[in-house]
Order: sequence, then structure tokens, then C-alpha cells
Amino acid sequence: MSEGLAYIDIVFFAAVAGVVLYRLYTVLGRRTGLEKRRPTRFDAPAAGKDAPTPLEPAPAEPAPAPAPPVDAAVESGLAEIRLADPAFDLARFLEGARRAFEMILEAFAKGDRETLAFLCAPEVYERFAEVIEERARRGWRAEVQVVAIRRAEVVEAGMHGHEARITVHFVSEQIACTRDAEGRVVEGHPTRVEEVEDLWTFARDVRSDDPNWKLVETRVPA
Repeated sequence: MSEGLAYIDIVFFAAVAGVVLYRLYTVLGRRTGLEKRRPTRFDAPAAGKDAPTPLEPAPAEPAPAPAPPVDAAVESGLAEIRLADPAFDLARFLEGARRAFEMILEAFAKGDRETLAFLCAPEVYERFAEVIEERARRGWRAEVQVVAIRRAEVVEAGMHGHEARITVHFVSEQIACTRDAEGRVVEGHPTRVEEVEDLWTFARDVRSDDPNWKLVETRVPA
């Protein structure tokens, strides 16, 4: 009788174990070799439309554009000016040169001799004054509008004795015309914007307490 009960117990526990194993099987499943697995840092990237292959490395980040080369002669000339005038600041100078460029053109168009005399060396002022007098004699009137200064770049610099000289290449957009006494346009165009290039040279005596630079020469780039 006891042997029969023991046999029944063995069969019962075997059945229970079978059910447990079957449930584990259905929950965990079987590894077939097709399952996705988490990539490791040693895995090569999968080939695809957007993924590089071992023969096609991933594109590198674009390198920043190289800085424009600095003219050695200009840099040397600026160094001379800094030695003679430790307070010289190139950024401040260029800011002032831009303002002077617009003020001089506006004063020249209006015939403002006082402003021209303040901003220009005597030789340059005299040339401007001659043109202003000729316009007045003919009854002509000039109109100048600086739309934008596209570039103001130092192209020459250095010391001439005690005088610092810097030449600036201006590239600007201007509207300029001259009208006769009846208001008819005799030169230029009243609405057309034109690109104008100028080379203006400014100078300053470094021994002077006057911090202002004056326009000493104007010319057109060759």
C-alpha cells in the first residue's frame, strides 16, 4: 500500500515539474540565433543606407575655414606705430575711419568747409574746396548717400618720422549725383546704388596731444 502511494507521489511531482518547465519555456522562449542583441563597443556598425562600411569610414566634421593671411608689411607697420604710440588701438582707429569716411563725403556734398577743415589735412582740404567753389559757380548741387561700407581694411601702415600713416581700402555702396540749377541730373544717378572703391590715407603726429587723425591723401586702387 505504501509503495503505491509513493509511486503516485512521484508521478504527481513529475507532472508539476513538467508544468513549471513548460511555463518557463513559453515565457523565456528559445534562442534561435536570430534575436536582436544589445551592441557592445567592440561591435562594428551595421551596414545600411546611412551607416558606413569598413571600407567607407564615417565622414569627419568639416574643418573650420582658415583665417585670412595677415600681410606681413602691414603688421610690421602697425607694430612701428604701436611702439611710437602705445595707446594706439587698431579697432578704435578703424571705427573712427569709417565715421570719418561718411562725414567727409557728406560734408563734401553739402559744401561744409568747417567739417572738411577739421577732418582733412590742408592739401586735401584745398582740393575739396576748389571743387565746392566750382560747383557753386555753376549753380550745381551734389547729393551723396553712403548706403553701406562693405569693407574697411588696412593695406598700408608705418611711421614717417614722427607721423603715423595708415591707408585704408574702403569698399562702399553709394548713391551719388550732381544736379544743375534747374534740378536736372548732370552727373551720377539719383537712385542707383554703385560700388565704389577708395584708398584713403590718414595721418597723425604721435607727439601731439590731439588724438584725431586727418585725411592726407585719397586715390583709386590701381
